[in-house]
Amino acid sequence: MSPVISRRSALSKESFDDLNASLAGVLRNRGFTQVDLETSLAHLLPPNLKGLDQAVDRLMQARASQQRVVVVGDFDCDGATSVSLAILALNEAGFTNVDYLVPNRFEYGYGLTEPIVDLCAQQHADLIVTVDNGISSIEGVAAANSLGIDVIVTDHHLAGQHLPEACAIVNPNQPGCPFESKALAGVGVMFYLLIALRKALREQQLGDIALASYLDLVAVGTVADVVPLDRNNRILVDQGIRRIRSGHVRPGIEALIQVSGKVLADLTSRDIGFSVGPKINAAGRLDDISTGIRCLTSPSKVQALSIAEQLVSLNEARKSVERDMKAQADTLLKDLHLTNLPSVITLYDESFHEGVIGILASRIKERYHRPTIVFAPTGDGGELKGSARSIEGVHIRDLLDVTATTHEGLITKFGGHAMAAGLSLNGDQLDALDRALQEGFAMQCPNFDWRQTLETDGELAEQAMQSIADVQQLNALVPWGQGCPAPTFDGQFELVDQRIVGTNHLKLRVRPLNSQMIVDAICFNVDLNVWPSAQTMATLVYSPDINEWRGNKSVQLLVSYIEPS
Repeated sequence: MSPVISRRSALSKESFDDLNASLAGVLRNRGFTQVDLETSLAHLLPPNLKGLDQAVDRLMQARASQQRVVVVGDFDCDGATSVSLAILALNEAGFTNVDYLVPNRFEYGYGLTEPIVDLCAQQHADLIVTVDNGISSIEGVAAANSLGIDVIVTDHHLAGQHLPEACAIVNPNQPGCPFESKALAGVGVMFYLLIALRKALREQQLGDIALASYLDLVAVGTVADVVPLDRNNRILVDQGIRRIRSGHVRPGIEALIQVSGKVLADLTSRDIGFSVGPKINAAGRLDDISTGIRCLTSPSKVQALSIAEQLVSLNEARKSVERDMKAQADTLLKDLHLTNLPSVITLYDESFHEGVIGILASRIKERYHRPTIVFAPTGDGGELKGSARSIEGVHIRDLLDVTATTHEGLITKFGGHAMAAGLSLNGDQLDALDRALQEGFAMQCPNFDWRQTLETDGELAEQAMQSIADVQQLNALVPWGQGCPAPTFDGQFELVDQRIVGTNHLKLRVRPLNSQMIVDAICFNVDLNVWPSAQTMATLVYSPDINEWRGNKSVQLLVSYIEPS
């Protein structure tokens, strides 16, 4: 079933007189007003998160006594930037006894577990500060309390029915939190805690924190975690990207941009999401996220470049593992057809790599337009680790919650968001889980409409399609991302030239219908059974971008959907 292409209608009547028609139309289609485009830090929401006062009081106590503070993070890019932000800013704030610990996912699993607390105790921790995790770490916090170690939880994941008994919890998604934006990433939550800490330091004349200097970390972590870019997050990301473009960037991020082949002055949120973030994530997926943290906190460009090259190698290894797993998944799915696909796809193979199952779940979800959970063995007594990715209209964490409630004991633990979640269960329960998920989906989403809709901004004017300046302005209007979709357009094109580059990427030269102009285009990860095609006309859904080759810049269309017509 081919997806339906739907053109967005204007939600705003703003004129945007200083922009051409295509750019103005993009903004109107998303309901933007001139006010929404104002991204100065003065427009940030005030720091009124529940738990901030208690967290700041405990941090000030730790500073006064120079207690041992251990920051416990997560093993993805949001976790790595959150840890880096915390340790760098706390050191600047006068904390002299700060360290960090990120659990190796293959040994300790996710979050503040009891074994991680034991490691913190071995480091003589007086205070544990979690970043990007902890809201579900009830047993871990209890273990810390029993050892006389206080815990401050900073997290953004959805809270369960019970909260850990920490001395402070800072999470916009905890019950009773008045903070208007629930979309903060973990690094955003830590940034807000530091805003409140800086206020206390200034009031007591104990120092300061140059918070603006850390906005590059906030931007990278926020974009990479694919949280919704509401106005508050857009401000954080836009300000961070502006600093990066102007050269006010820490050596580690500059090194990652350089090894990604991107230009500092032209950096976009797309570059962060598709080039910078995955390299940091690769460390946590295949090795140890501390490699990413060491890059982000490196004081010198030379040292950072060396670590960034290690991350490039890890990312290439991750891609290789992912390709192998995708081939295995295709084999497992070969007997499934669109007419009999289950409502929720569950896949498991004993050779699947725990660090790459989230990426694989995303690929399968995109291909089949079904919520997908991919499992891998953990080597821990037959336990399986699952990573879930969902589609619009299916809240995957709520589905897991329904399943866990109606089938008590089936899922040993779970957590996450509407579009992504993680879970664990015993290996012999996989079939039972599959049945329970189908039942839960029927309860949660009766009469679900499986038709996939591709929303576009209509046709792009020829001028904008060949103007480097217009495309650069389009990319720089606001940070594009989750909840603030990047501009996409559709149209009929003549396929002037087609060839495969790399393994399965389709390089094109296309001519818009009824036009003499020829434009370069590329479509990644095409079906080699279809492309190149004998067809000479196609419908394209695409985003315009700038391609730079040997110092020369040109407009290139990034094709997200192609169908012969």
